[in-house]
Amino acid sequence: MICIEAARDGFSLSVGGRPVLAHAFRRPCIDIGRAELAIKRTKAASKLRRKRTSWKPLRAFKILESGPEAVLVVFEGLLRVAIRLEGDRLRMSFSGWDEGMNLFRIRLAAFADERIYGCGEQYSTLDLKGLRVPLWVEEKGPCHSLKPLELLARRAGLAFGTSHSTYFPMPLFMSSKNYWCVVQTEAHSIFDFRKKNLTTIECWEPASEILIGSGTDAPAALASMSETLGRQPPLPPWSFDGAWLGVQGGATELERKLSLALEAGAKVAAVWLRDWRGPRAPGLYKDIVWDGGTDESRYPDLVGLSARLKSRGIRMLGYVNPFLAIDGRLYAEARDSGYCVKDAHGADYLVPATSRPAAMVDLTNPSAFAWIKSALRRELLASGFSGWLADSAEYLPADCVLASGEDPLIAHNRWPTLWARANREAIDEAGRGADALFLARSGWLGTARYAPAFWAGDQSADFGMADGLPSAVPAALSLSMSGVGFAHSDAGGFASVSGAKRDEGCLLRWMELAAFSPIFRTSEGDRSETNAQFYTNRATLAHLARMSDVYAALKPYHAATAAEYAVAGLPAIRHPYLHYEAERELHERAYQYLYGRDLMVAPVVAPKRELTELWLPRDEWVHLWSSRNFKGGSVTVDSPLGCPAVFYRASSKFAPLFDAIRRTAPRV
Repeated sequence: MICIEAARDGFSLSVGGRPVLAHAFRRPCIDIGRAELAIKRTKAASKLRRKRTSWKPLRAFKILESGPEAVLVVFEGLLRVAIRLEGDRLRMSFSGWDEGMNLFRIRLAAFADERIYGCGEQYSTLDLKGLRVPLWVEEKGPCHSLKPLELLARRAGLAFGTSHSTYFPMPLFMSSKNYWCVVQTEAHSIFDFRKKNLTTIECWEPASEILIGSGTDAPAALASMSETLGRQPPLPPWSFDGAWLGVQGGATELERKLSLALEAGAKVAAVWLRDWRGPRAPGLYKDIVWDGGTDESRYPDLVGLSARLKSRGIRMLGYVNPFLAIDGRLYAEARDSGYCVKDAHGADYLVPATSRPAAMVDLTNPSAFAWIKSALRRELLASGFSGWLADSAEYLPADCVLASGEDPLIAHNRWPTLWARANREAIDEAGRGADALFLARSGWLGTARYAPAFWAGDQSADFGMADGLPSAVPAALSLSMSGVGFAHSDAGGFASVSGAKRDEGCLLRWMELAAFSPIFRTSEGDRSETNAQFYTNRATLAHLARMSDVYAALKPYHAATAAEYAVAGLPAIRHPYLHYEAERELHERAYQYLYGRDLMVAPVVAPKRELTELWLPRDEWVHLWSSRNFKGGSVTVDSPLGCPAVFYRASSKFAPLFDAIRRTAPRV
């Protein structure tokens, strides 16, 4: 029930006894404003600034309607706020904007003792209370927050971000008080949690709606939010059969590396070929730019290769991004049809995302959208691929011209959703929706409806807290607290800076994390020749065999966890407090997680560590590798290679499966 009460020169509004808004003449709850919005861009990184900003606090108000399920308030005669209660959701709609206004700010009631999670994928900090979080889709950039490495990254020509730079921001949050908030906007936004009793939300466009929901407990609240946002399509059953091995170098190299893995006893569900089109140029990333067709010198018969792999129970996956090489066949088709994003002079906008400028298809043009879907079908599905990584939707320039006529500053954050939708529809229209999939790197509100899974992007191939292996855990947890069910990271990371190379310890520990994730996928990284790889030596192959065997043995549990997300909206990787709300200590733990309901995982995220300390909630726990029983509290266990700190609930119906894994997993 909505309750609105008069207060001194204002009002307060609550729902079910929980405060939502507090308005007073001196402390208005809403401001509107105007500014010149500017973006300074280098590669994918952006700096967003306001110039000549003027704010108008909306002080005077008139309540036109007041009831238990609907309230209508008009502020200053300039803004109408309609507030409606719809089940467990409060919907606040805004109308009556002056066309000259392009800034919006609202202050929502908050709690001093709450924890705040979400805002999409956040790599550095899990609990956002006390922080100011800007939300803009962009290349995360390596080494963000690490000042000494910033110069090295810039010298290498890499995008460089801040502590909150992310491929997948979302204008939403969830509180430990079991309520959530979603702002329906596509604009750059700032969520400010620094004040104890206020959450301030700023958007660079008039917001259309704000949804606020709640639940009787934390799982119910998260389920309510994920239902509102839309849940991901299911992963195909074959995805849980083993590791997805990232290999490069052509069909001969693929067979050599795959044979090494299989001979070592590894379980392999798929191989993914980042270089199926071949590298465009030498350099750090080897400039994988899509221009149509296959690199015949490396992969002369993809259809035949796919058939041979499939006969062995292994799928073939590829890689695409939205960039069209300007000397390629696909670009010629798009250019001649007028399908590319334009610059201010009407020419095709060439985006400096790689060492060679590339064009981008205008996804707001219905004809261009249909064309890119047909290109995905004929270039990938018809070539035998069962899926692909759909990369790099962060690059729409804020000064381009779109066929729809909309402001690219607003369309920028929606671009990942359009790109994901194109990939989803290409698969569905080919009749492959139950069997094929794609992975997305970037996103915004609505992207999860189309992408079966996300990956954490170009994380550093090291143990760096800001970007390396440790960051994979808060990244997955923050996404899960944003309503996303399936997320994972490259086992071993991807990016190397200033000649650094991935060592074996990093690769092996990352494989352990992957084994207790929805997807176990390796990557050769950006320096495949010098990085440690799964095929480097007997030790790396033995470790791959052990951890992929563990992952494959968990298939019934993976499937049950996926089904629980589809029905109840609970993600695969979960913040432990979701099921143990009374355990305050869990809020301090950013590097352990529940995988499903029954597995507590604390991966080793530092080099040369063989002891792991974690917090077990009050329950009956069994150490996976030793069968020792634990009651809860602070626990320290041995975690040698191949045995990360993993515990299962003694009451789990999967306890026999977990115990069988202990007894049968290959030894390292």
